[in-house]
Amino acid sequence: MSRISKTVFAAVLVSATALSPIAASAETILGALSKAYQNNSQLNSARAGTRVTDEGVAIAKSGYRPTVTGSASIDYSSTKGPSAAFGGANSTTRLTTGGFGVQINQTLFDGFQTKNNVAGAEAQVSASVESLRNTEENILLNAATSYMDVIRDRQVAVLTEQNLQFLTEQARAARSRFEVGEGTRTDVAQADASRSAAIAKLSAARAQALSSAAIYHQIIGDEPGKLKPAKPVAKLLPSSIDAAIAIASNEHPAILATQHLVDAAGFAVKSAEGALLPQLSASASVERDYRNADGSGAALAGTSNGYSNSASIGATLTVPIYQGGRASAQVRQSKESLGQARIEVDVSRDNVRAAVTSAWTQYTAAREGVDANRALVAAAQLALNGVIEERNVGQRTTLDVLNAQSDVLTAKINLVGSERDVVVASYAILSAIGRLSTDRLGLQVTKYQPEEHYKAVKDKWYGLRTPDGR
Repeated sequence: MSRISKTVFAAVLVSATALSPIAASAETILGALSKAYQNNSQLNSARAGTRVTDEGVAIAKSGYRPTVTGSASIDYSSTKGPSAAFGGANSTTRLTTGGFGVQINQTLFDGFQTKNNVAGAEAQVSASVESLRNTEENILLNAATSYMDVIRDRQVAVLTEQNLQFLTEQARAARSRFEVGEGTRTDVAQADASRSAAIAKLSAARAQALSSAAIYHQIIGDEPGKLKPAKPVAKLLPSSIDAAIAIASNEHPAILATQHLVDAAGFAVKSAEGALLPQLSASASVERDYRNADGSGAALAGTSNGYSNSASIGATLTVPIYQGGRASAQVRQSKESLGQARIEVDVSRDNVRAAVTSAWTQYTAAREGVDANRALVAAAQLALNGVIEERNVGQRTTLDVLNAQSDVLTAKINLVGSERDVVVASYAILSAIGRLSTDRLGLQVTKYQPEEHYKAVKDKWYGLRTPDGR
């Protein structure tokens, strides 16, 4: 065996070992999905966005609560000038004033704006939870896809390495036959050309495998080590495409999120209409003032020195008559937003239906493709063996062998692609119907519970720290 052949054969063994399904430390597809669920930065960002939305309820509820403000002031002045009481002589007056107080304001009626703002914020929270669930399913699908892409591209790299080894041997054999007069220079040239093309294909296959590994790391948050072959999740799939569409229409988080946004838009219309209704508020305040005047002109300073206390309580009724058309425009704007939100529900349903149909047809085609390509690989390999035997007895040429080997390589690569497609399509169906979740897959992870943060902040009256201590 030549030095080149030994090197290629060693590379094949290394790659094949990396793909060994019996390796104790090999990663499974469910393990990779668990890592993506915990580590994916896009998913963590979506969770943070849900927590941001949760605070909208606390902000809206502040309209029910009083506002308390404190104030304090101090002023000092010095006045110097002639005084009639002292025969026109200059006199000096120093005046110090100050005070502090507390004022409380409470909205009694705001045209039901606060009530509708709270309901709208709660609908926004429900929509954000469903959007988060949709993001989780998309990330899990991307993780499954990247997992299978790495397996496929590594297998393709192994196949191209094996092809290069075969073609290297064919080029050596063609040259040997030419040297003993049993072949032609054309045979040698054709074998060398095929080997050069195989080197280029191997380089491209290795680059593609590295690219898939980088995407795997981006989505899952870890380097792809030894990966076990995966199987489609056929047991979790509906019995038919009609059943899949029916499930998706009722359960897909993208549809549920847009339905909650319709509710939020409806409450926004009512809140905008509330600005046209009367507003009633009450207020109370307590103040204490201080005054001190001294100097030669103090007797002319007016009121007596010392402290004075005051308190007040009252109510204010505001009846809007005309706001320049602003409030009316905001009502119309909110109604248009409500109409758009209702249309978005139909858009989501159409998108989900198309996704279910696409995933289902791809799954069906991939399953048929696996069976067909397995038969094709067996037939192509048998044909290659026959062509080699016929070439050895002079009934076929080197070009015939090279063409037969190319057919075998193509069939094997197509089989690897079909096996990848059938697994990815099965996960795509689960995602399209809204059931690609940690519970249904049985992932060994601590499930993120968005309602825990919501319950912790929705009724908070004060506090700057987030529930996690930041």
